[in-house]
Amino acid sequence: MSHALQDQRPTRKSAAPAGLTRGGLPRWAPAGTAVLAIALGCGIGVATDLHSKVQWGLIASILFVAITYTSSAIIENRRQAKDRVATSLVWVCFILAVIPLLSLIWTTISRGAEALSGDFLSHSMNGVTSFEEGGGVYHALLGTIEQVALAALIAAPIGLLTAVYLVEYGKGSLAKAVTFFVDVMTGIPSIVAGLFILTTWNLALGFGPSGFAGSMALSILMMPVVVRSTEEMLKLVPNELREAALALGVPKWRVILKVVLPTAIGGIATGVMLAVARIAGETAPIMLLVFGTQLINGNPFEGAQSSLPLYIWEQYKVGSEASYDRAWAAALVLIAFVMILNLVARGIARWKAPKTGR
Repeated sequence: MSHALQDQRPTRKSAAPAGLTRGGLPRWAPAGTAVLAIALGCGIGVATDLHSKVQWGLIASILFVAITYTSSAIIENRRQAKDRVATSLVWVCFILAVIPLLSLIWTTISRGAEALSGDFLSHSMNGVTSFEEGGGVYHALLGTIEQVALAALIAAPIGLLTAVYLVEYGKGSLAKAVTFFVDVMTGIPSIVAGLFILTTWNLALGFGPSGFAGSMALSILMMPVVVRSTEEMLKLVPNELREAALALGVPKWRVILKVVLPTAIGGIATGVMLAVARIAGETAPIMLLVFGTQLINGNPFEGAQSSLPLYIWEQYKVGSEASYDRAWAAALVLIAFVMILNLVARGIARWKAPKTGR
């Protein structure tokens, strides 16, 4: 009887729908498609007499996406074809973003390495006319380091305390107003910050050009970045840590100082370093407030100074072959300076990151 019932049960077919079991493209298909699209793009560019290599690349990108979708739709299915198109668009956008960056870095390194030397880093432009060969960037590098350090000393504590207020204490209309103005300051043009310090510090109070004046303008640009990055890092600290400390009777200010800030110090340091890297290349406030000089001035509180962005602009403005070489070398030094700051930020973030595991 049981055997008869088992025989009457319908048997299930394990086969999947035909649309999901069609053949697949080989693993080398994306690379082969890319090579074919590049060849077709170059061929179309030559045939239509397009002189811009950018146009060749755009044609190759469009062909790459089109060929990917067509081949996948024919051999696989439309669902898989859409997935491959989305992946192809991501790769195309990534390459289009990376190519200008690599071109910029390669051009700066190739042009800047010709004039970069120990003498260039250890000498100023004192006694060297802009049309002559020689001279160096020491005075501008010293000015940049001092101005950026002073700006960080001004902006980092203020930004940190503002973020602590917004996360730990801020409620009501005052916190909303502070958040609104921080967002507004994030997009403020650098020339506006320079004009503000020029009006208040130089014209109203009567102080002359100095590196400190430039540092105050740079701190205005740096402050909202520090506030925003620190605020997000403090929000990532689990509330359980705060509640556990408060349950032990620890005052709130001590909880913030001993628990919250040490937990988020890695991200805070990274945000400060990124803000420093952001202001290191500003030129407009330096032109208005620091004024520029060819001499070495180690006192940022008195007299005109120079900086790397201002030095690059001054040398490029001259228009001679020697000044162009010095401008590219200074640009390479500035990129190296920003890169070192980013590496320091990553090192601090990894060093101070919360330890996982036992």
